Amino acid sequence: MQLVCLDLEGVLVPEIWIEFSQRTGIPELRRTTRDEPDYDKLMKYRLGILAQHKLGLPDIQEVIAAMGPLAGAREFLDDLRQRFQVIILSDTFYEFAMPLMRQLGMPALFCHKLEADASGTLVNYHLRMPNQKREAVKRFKELNFKTIAVGDSYNDTAMLGEAHAGILFHPPENVVREFPQFPVTMSYAELDVEIRKASAKI
Repeated sequence: MQLVCLDLEGVLVPEIWIEFSQRTGIPELRRTTRDEPDYDKLMKYRLGILAQHKLGLPDIQEVIAAMGPLAGAREFLDDLRQRFQVIILSDTFYEFAMPLMRQLGMPALFCHKLEADASGTLVNYHLRMPNQKREAVKRFKELNFKTIAVGDSYNDTAMLGEAHAGILFHPPENVVREFPQFPVTMSYAELDVEIRKASAKI
């Protein structure tokens, strides 16, 4: 049995923090895992910016409610799920992702949790476990799944390397340069071709 593991933001939906940055006019919140590979450092930075501007979970959820998947993402995912077991492995949070999951047909999602106080202020975040994307792929392999992983950012490269086959989707140039071992795709049509090629090889 073959399993496809997809990142969420940048692969199926827009980058949530970039959208929020644009809606609020706070450019510092545009920083993502494409720019900062240290996830803990990135999240502490984000929480500090939110506190400084007195913005909380309800403000972010309002933006997410107005977002949708990337153009063609639902169709791509629906077709992929006809041929493979598909798991979304993301470093986002359930509190952010569920409205988008409903628009994608509720695929299985493994991600993290946020902690907010009674006023909605975000006070902390809780990782499912360190390096959960790579660790999940390891466990799928132990269950005898042949695994194909797809992502776009620094925080995806460990799971791409752990999988039987890893594919980059619409990555920034710095990630392409640093990880030349992974094929690069720039559209869902190209990604579908690479997944089919990987499936035939593994």
